[in-house]
Amino acid sequence: MENIQEQIIRTEYSDVMQKSYIDYAMSVIIARAIPDVRDGLKPVQRRTLYDMYELGIKYDRPYRKCARIVGDTMGKYHPHGDSSIYESLVVMAQEFKKGLPLVDGHGNFGSIEGDGAAAMRYTEARLQKITQEAYLNDLDKDVVDFIPNFDGTEKEPAVLPVRLPNLLVNGAEGIAVGMVTSIPPHNLGEVIDAVKATIKNNKITTEELMQYVQGPDFPTGGIVVNKDDLLQIYKTGAGKIKLRGKVAFEPGKNGKDRLVITEIPYTMMGANIGKFLNDVATLVETKKTNDIVDISNQSSKDGIRIVLELRKNADHENLVNMLYKKTRLEDTFGVNMLSVAQGKPETLGIKAIIEYHIDFQFELATRKYKTLLAKELNKKEIQEGLIKACDVIDLIIEILRGSKNQKQVKECLINGVTEGIKFKSAASKKAAASLNFTEAQATAILEMRLYKLIGLEIEALQKEHEATLKNIASYEDILNNYKSMAKVIIKELDAIKKEYARPRRTAIENAAEAVYEEKKIEEMEVIFLMDRFGYAKTIDVTAYDRNKEAADSENKYVLSCMNTDKICIFTDTGKQHLIKVMDVPYGKFRDKGKPIDNLCNYSSSEEQIVLVETLAKVKMSVLIFTTKTGMIKKVEGTEFDVAKRTIAATKLAESDQVVSVTCLGDSGQIVLQTDQGIFLRFLLEEVPQKKKGAVGVRGIRLSENDFIQEVYYLLSQDDTTILYKDKEVQLSKLRLGKRDTKGTKIRV
Repeated sequence: MENIQEQIIRTEYSDVMQKSYIDYAMSVIIARAIPDVRDGLKPVQRRTLYDMYELGIKYDRPYRKCARIVGDTMGKYHPHGDSSIYESLVVMAQEFKKGLPLVDGHGNFGSIEGDGAAAMRYTEARLQKITQEAYLNDLDKDVVDFIPNFDGTEKEPAVLPVRLPNLLVNGAEGIAVGMVTSIPPHNLGEVIDAVKATIKNNKITTEELMQYVQGPDFPTGGIVVNKDDLLQIYKTGAGKIKLRGKVAFEPGKNGKDRLVITEIPYTMMGANIGKFLNDVATLVETKKTNDIVDISNQSSKDGIRIVLELRKNADHENLVNMLYKKTRLEDTFGVNMLSVAQGKPETLGIKAIIEYHIDFQFELATRKYKTLLAKELNKKEIQEGLIKACDVIDLIIEILRGSKNQKQVKECLINGVTEGIKFKSAASKKAAASLNFTEAQATAILEMRLYKLIGLEIEALQKEHEATLKNIASYEDILNNYKSMAKVIIKELDAIKKEYARPRRTAIENAAEAVYEEKKIEEMEVIFLMDRFGYAKTIDVTAYDRNKEAADSENKYVLSCMNTDKICIFTDTGKQHLIKVMDVPYGKFRDKGKPIDNLCNYSSSEEQIVLVETLAKVKMSVLIFTTKTGMIKKVEGTEFDVAKRTIAATKLAESDQVVSVTCLGDSGQIVLQTDQGIFLRFLLEEVPQKKKGAVGVRGIRLSENDFIQEVYYLLSQDDTTILYKDKEVQLSKLRLGKRDTKGTKIRV
């Protein structure tokens, strides 16, 4: 075996990584996630449609299993996994996602409420009629380039010969590396009118285009409420569209009216419908509104219908505005009209997209009519040869009968070579010598059948020749005259619009900002109760007074607070969780309540509660924090009045945890008790005040493996006695020491 000379190339590692990552990013952008501006399709969509065309799964043929389509596409053109291909196929068949569905699905292809499609082995599909006529037609006329597939065994179109601006009609969404595309769907008829206007006037402005394209047209309907912003969005190709659902008022019996949502924002499709229902239920539970009595989703295949039952004399307008403000019934659709143009990703305005589309249409038409012209010129040559042959058919028959082989006949017909051919007369030989048919004409004459010599057949041939001449003149006119080609393109667009255009679904208007008056909460005193299992509730003060003994014995935390206040929960992990009292269920004394895990970010499996107190009291106090390792500090209570639901209440060293948090004043004494029975009593004045983000100072010097177990506080003239290992310890009798000393051991 020959020794192979190793060649080591030394290079900068960062350069190699940069080049490799850029190559990868461009591959994702161009070959996976971003659609081409010409046909508005991503590679997976293009390949799936072309594969269906190749398999003959046309709109007037039987459906075929999606598994067959997916497998064939993956094996021939798209080696990136079956799920991406099937998902693409499903989306192209969903009427609620696409302005113009390209695939006719048969079976369970999912629903607007987020139900997924059935597995590909159960569903079937075929091409839609428009896909066949406006997306895949003329592929046999050399209108687009064909490129090798991933393994070089097949050819696939680099782009489909799409006759309409699919990028605008169906929109697009995709996430690539470092960039994203989000193009809303538009109305087919409006977009075709805009294309026609641009063909007729290439200096047309975006403002003038918007006389044809009013704005997006989502398949889910809804209302675009920021009409004035659309011009800037369509100029730059980026911006935000504000969408609202359509709400209808239906008077009901006994004054109980209903609000019915008949159309939803495009962004609310799928799981967000369920979230909307939950959000409305939450508004009712948290007493944000008392106007809604019941909510039901009555949507079906006929469309969206979400019904809100209202109480008598409900303020309809205020309620609708609240839904717009507090739920996804009003949402934002981010527009970023990014597509691959001339091999590069580019954010384009509506005029640029239409101009690229028109250039593509002229390119398609040029290639198509060049191919058709070449075919007609070939037909003309053949027809002229056959007509000429009919005039000298007797001579041709004489040549055929006098020749030894086909080669002799061809030489005579093309070049007038008469050598070796037997003629009846010298005149025939002379006439044969003057023949000058072309190669194609000579072949056609030899292949001509005798019945073509019938008078009617000759007449039909002459008529066919006249039609061919007309076609040639028409094709040459189209190829040589811009207006003629434009006329042909416009005629095709008109035919598509006539058959497939539909009325606009999405309304475009300028609407005022949704303003609703939040009902002022009637401030009142309530009692917050939380049992040892973490279930919390609030009850009326009088209910507490009637059940005081039971309430105090059954609950771990009992706090008097205002319903406008917040509850602070401090945990051993050094966190503070805030709960609005309004969010805690208010009810009867025997109601179970709600776990605090569901009311805030507290997790009972990961942290333990050290203190539960009202924010009102916390703000008026100084908080003393003591940790397991003996660190201690004071923090001003106002630092814990924050907007966030969870904050770090103190900084902890690694493996340390909070043992005690207490609301006190500045004066008094503190007693630290350790696991090994060491007690240290010192004045609170010795504890410095710190910020909540600080660690604190050492409160006691601990022996090895010892830690703080309990913390006690003594106010003036406080005579507290505790039981330590069955021995009574009077805390006020302990020796008064200094902070950061060793303390006294209690002998038992």
